[in-house]
Amino acid sequence: MTDMVSAVRRSQIMARIKGMDTVPEIMVRRVLHRMGYRFRLHVSELPGKPDIVMPRHKLVVLVNGCFWHGHKCSDGHRPKSNTEYWIRKLDRNIVRDKQTKRLLRKKGWRVVTIWTCQCREKNKIESIIHKAVKTA
Repeated sequence: MTDMVSAVRRSQIMARIKGMDTVPEIMVRRVLHRMGYRFRLHVSELPGKPDIVMPRHKLVVLVNGCFWHGHKCSDGHRPKSNTEYWIRKLDRNIVRDKQTKRLLRKKGWRVVTIWTCQCREKNKIESIIHKAVKTA
């Protein structure tokens, strides 16, 4: 299937995608706050500058986009155009994610990943957080 927009327009669209304070990330933060948890954002002293850090629980919450981080859901599909570029790029993201998680765990942090597809339901976010904090 060919792209429905020009290469220039696709580049403009992709350039506007944010890495911080995304809608799913804000949803997770709101749920955490409503559950009574306190946290820090984008702690640069930790590997990978994690999205959400809960120091009291020694827990890091990563809010990952299904497309960008290779989730095995319908949102995590690979593009059908410019495949060589996208395969390299997305595979590097996956490798970097694994390395970041390994480094965080080595430093004594527990890591939980919440995928954007899981952010469609607040109950799902609450369940993931509750389970992660409970296992502390």
